[in-house]
Amino acid sequence: MYLGIDLGTTNLKVILVDEQLHCVASETEAFTVSRPKPLWSEQDPNDWWRALNLAMENFSAKHPRLLQKVRGIGLAGQQHGAVLLDDKNCVLRPAILWNDGRSHQECIELMQAVPTAAAVVGSVIMPGFTAPKLLWVKKHEPDIFKKVHKVLLPKDYLRFMMSGDYATDMSDASGTGWLDVGRRTWSEPLLAACELTTDHMPKAYEGNAVTGKLRAEIAKRWGMSPEVRLVGGAGDNAASALSMGSVNTHTMYLSLGTSATFFIACDGFRPNPGKAIHTFCHAVPNYWHHMAVHLNGASTITWFSSLFGTDVKTLLEDAHTESNDLIFLPYLSGERTPHNNPYASGVFYGLTHTTTKGDMAHAVLEGTAFGIALGYQAILEDKSLQINEISVVGGGSRHDAWGIMFASALQHPLTYRKVREVGAAVGAAKLAWMQDFPEKTMPEPDIEKVLQPDESLVSLYQRKMEKFMALYDALR
Repeated sequence: MYLGIDLGTTNLKVILVDEQLHCVASETEAFTVSRPKPLWSEQDPNDWWRALNLAMENFSAKHPRLLQKVRGIGLAGQQHGAVLLDDKNCVLRPAILWNDGRSHQECIELMQAVPTAAAVVGSVIMPGFTAPKLLWVKKHEPDIFKKVHKVLLPKDYLRFMMSGDYATDMSDASGTGWLDVGRRTWSEPLLAACELTTDHMPKAYEGNAVTGKLRAEIAKRWGMSPEVRLVGGAGDNAASALSMGSVNTHTMYLSLGTSATFFIACDGFRPNPGKAIHTFCHAVPNYWHHMAVHLNGASTITWFSSLFGTDVKTLLEDAHTESNDLIFLPYLSGERTPHNNPYASGVFYGLTHTTTKGDMAHAVLEGTAFGIALGYQAILEDKSLQINEISVVGGGSRHDAWGIMFASALQHPLTYRKVREVGAAVGAAKLAWMQDFPEKTMPEPDIEKVLQPDESLVSLYQRKMEKFMALYDALR
């Protein structure tokens, strides 16, 4: 058996898989986010540890024999968070999370201090990253900064509590703003710009490499062997990609949830920070990944349906099947890829007295697809990529009519696979499994269906996307 732990933003999930990577049991525990000031987002790391212990106690009560068979544990979780420990390993302040926006000015200062930062990190440094958070602490909480002994990422605080090791993995470390992503090692110039050194950092491992073993007292508490190994694990996006299939450079994953993400593995470090593409280390050796992040996915449909007091399914049924002249810019939450513009906003353009709710619903569907297609185009600027398949997962993948719109906007078929269980916890468990079976290929989920582009829409969408992009530029 192999255990996968995913530390999310609002809950912790633990999943148990067997040798064939079939999920046999899972537990979930919830916690809350604190927002004491505008733009702030924090959590107490001890809440994560309590949640993990509760989940493992439930596991132990329900499946004691299965836990005794666990050979390895993989960790995944929310990226970028800053957990600050003093020299006695006490938490100095609440963890500053990935969606905390207070350090915008510090991003500018760090990029100015190290002009090559984007090329080294593989991305423009953003307020979500860990490095500007530490600059903020240095500036606004100097007494705390002076006491910082170690900086850990959220999932790696759990690792420390489980094993006593200061360790992280390459994919999660890539989101700190301190990793030389091409060389897969900490960047001393970027750390020095924050008045830190490699001594403040955990050791960085590949995602399937062993970082340590369970503490004896933790193993006893959870009813597990003290010989259980912990592997490096992954950031949530890399782990989620692993949950959907094997690591290869020809399959792109589109995760269509509240937000949307394009993810593809690549065999070299070829960053494109100018288009707000994240090029980070993958969770396995010798691979990196491109990631286009869109803040406005299926949430646009949820927003529009709430305006009319209807459910999403009914809204999709009411949406007119034919395209019209109405254009919707989907930037309700600003946008990351390709604009990196937190101030972008949503727009309906082309409203007239004859516009109906169905017209607007259709425009929302199209506009969201257009916005996400721009991320796909940005990734394709890496001319070395040869994409054979775009595999779609997430709540937004349930509606075929919308899927055909996406396929037409992308001018590429969309593949839907029979994935019984997806998510970062599954990917983390797979990394633990890989430590025992390094030469064994992960099974590919069966294909459920393939949605083809509608040729009548392809040419229409080409013209309409030109107007869509011109509208954004005009309003910017």
